[in-house]
Amino acid sequence: MKTPKGIVMIKLNRSEKDALIIHTLFTLLCGVVIFLFRHLPVGQRLLFLVIVYNLAMPAWGLFRKDKDWVNLWLFCFILSMFQVFPDWFLSAQLNILVFPEDGCFKFGTVSGYMAGLWTIPMFIILYTSGRVHERVSEFAAYCSAAAAALIIFGGSEATLWLLPSWYAQHVTMIGHIAVYILFPEIVLGASAYACYQAIKAKAHWVKIPAAFLVMQLYLGSAAFFYFLIEKIILSP
Repeated sequence: MKTPKGIVMIKLNRSEKDALIIHTLFTLLCGVVIFLFRHLPVGQRLLFLVIVYNLAMPAWGLFRKDKDWVNLWLFCFILSMFQVFPDWFLSAQLNILVFPEDGCFKFGTVSGYMAGLWTIPMFIILYTSGRVHERVSEFAAYCSAAAAALIIFGGSEATLWLLPSWYAQHVTMIGHIAVYILFPEIVLGASAYACYQAIKAKAHWVKIPAAFLVMQLYLGSAAFFYFLIEKIILSP
């Protein structure tokens, strides 16, 4: 639909309106919890937000009888749990990622809320890219997934150290953003989209090996680009 001035207007369907409303409300909740409950440890505040999101999303999908919504959330949640391993490797083995003491339990060196935190950006990335696929093209959807991952994860690195949450160390940085991880983040967005598109119509159990495959690709990319950038290209 076009306005008289030639501006393209996109009409949102029910699911898209739901996604916009829920994530707007969740963003407001994040602001309230993060800034008005500073007396609580940051890890506990983030854990609370992660639990709320991962209860609200499937509950809303079931309420709306939206199988696509629930399927996407489930894939993202499984992937989020697997993403603990790359974070653990980068922090415990390479010592280039730090999760400070934040009042939350840990999986090794990784704050416990991380097991569910990845669900939030991955749902946004894959949901948005799916809409781009419907309205534009498959190629545009892959570009959208890659670009959204770069923007969201890069933005997280640039800001979340202020809480403080995780932060990078002993690597080349642009501000507070580690250069080496930008490329794996692009790979993560595009590969997660490709993998979900391939298995979304299959049985739920298929999401487990699919998410595990995406995690391994991200972990391998992180190790490769760390070695390439820090030990080869920028090595003194």
